Amino acid sequence: MIELTASEVAQATGGRLAADPDLRVVGPVVSDSRKVEAGSLFVALPGEKVDGADFAAGAVADGAVLVLAARELDGLPVVVVDDVARALGDLARTVLDRLRAAHPDVKVFSITGSAGKTTTKDLLGQVMAAEDGGTIAPTGSFNSEVGLPLTVLRGTDDTRNFVLELGADKPGDIGYLASIARPQIAIILMAGTAHIEFFGSQDAIAQAKAEVLTGMAPGGVAVLNADDLRIAALAGRATELGHRVVTFGRVRGADVRAEDVTVDATGRASFALRVRGRVAAAGETADDVRVPVTLRLVGEHHVSNALATAAAAILAGVAPAVVAARLSAAGPGSPHRMAVTERADGVTVVDDAYNANPESMRAALRSLAVMGGRTRRTVAVLGEMRELGEGARAAHDAIGRLVVRLNIKLLVVVGDGAYHIHEGAMQEGSWGEESVFVPDLDAAREVLDERLLAGDVVLVKASNGVGLWRLGDELAAGTVGSTTDAGAQE
Repeated sequence: MIELTASEVAQATGGRLAADPDLRVVGPVVSDSRKVEAGSLFVALPGEKVDGADFAAGAVADGAVLVLAARELDGLPVVVVDDVARALGDLARTVLDRLRAAHPDVKVFSITGSAGKTTTKDLLGQVMAAEDGGTIAPTGSFNSEVGLPLTVLRGTDDTRNFVLELGADKPGDIGYLASIARPQIAIILMAGTAHIEFFGSQDAIAQAKAEVLTGMAPGGVAVLNADDLRIAALAGRATELGHRVVTFGRVRGADVRAEDVTVDATGRASFALRVRGRVAAAGETADDVRVPVTLRLVGEHHVSNALATAAAAILAGVAPAVVAARLSAAGPGSPHRMAVTERADGVTVVDDAYNANPESMRAALRSLAVMGGRTRRTVAVLGEMRELGEGARAAHDAIGRLVVRLNIKLLVVVGDGAYHIHEGAMQEGSWGEESVFVPDLDAAREVLDERLLAGDVVLVKASNGVGLWRLGDELAAGTVGSTTDAGAQE
């Protein structure tokens, strides 16, 4: 956090100061009172079930020197604002502007899209971390109206790279977040069906992702997915706004593309990274550059995330060969995202239970099938994909049918919201005990304890709110589905 006085906080947020104006915030800005440190600013966010203001006194007792709240709090140093979340965004915007003014070399990358944001953020954070100056790329998904400002406010005078996710539950969200970050390099990954309940169509989702273009710093670069026609079509809008466009993908016309993609038995992809000369040479005429990449991440779908990362890093001045080497060394950065655990009993656990939508579910299942190959039994433990609106039943049904087509040997469907995955599998021809529906996690644990075999490859995936990630943790730890017969197979 860049040091601020209480007066500066009030000025940045348009708030009314009920504290010593010279009081100094020298610690982190936090919205969780359990994370307060000496000198912190505690952001007292109101909620549906709890009000952050109720925790303010405890936060001050633990070291917070100032509170941002929607009302005065007796005896506590407060900046009073009408909307705490918006005030937090205003503070982040002010601090980032101040940091940029002091250090013109500060770069802000933003990443948005229906799937792949967090993985791309993690990859780009690792690639840029080796450059001069500090890089902030938080673990997990801090992509909301609260998470993004809190990430920005972690910046210090030593920070030179911010790698930020921009998420959306409704139109306008990404435009607002972009107005805080004002990225110089904005990646748009894809327009899928995540949150389609709130947007109505994939075209509307693509337009929501495009909001980032209006919030970019002047003369920025839009990094667009050439493999997604809806995203590729945004090039004209970006150009009209004065931004440069660089594309990535597997199609031949992409500026940064993957050639000769292969996937090994562990589900990890290798490819030749080909960079068009004008991108590799920062706009100068030059020959294309071609360098090899072997990813440590599981899943062929990560090729697209790696290409987006490569394009952004190269635009930031990192040489293609260096980018390729760093991508090849990069590992998973956030939990429950295709996290692979090899258990002592030969079971391989693939925990992708942080979130789910039809696109990411299909990608994960295909990776499971590849990892199983011809010799290992595959098990898919799947829960509900939320926020799909009227298309939810059809989307879940289609996933069940795909499980059968991929010859996944055992399907365990968890919870009423996911029931139609089981229904789709049965309609596609699954029979006997190949597909099992269970009502909750406890019942899923019982099935896995009874039926998981040594040598199995098991995927766990659902939307985060389902809580299936708990089962992923337990499978990885071996407390669920423990096996003893290392040679047992069906």
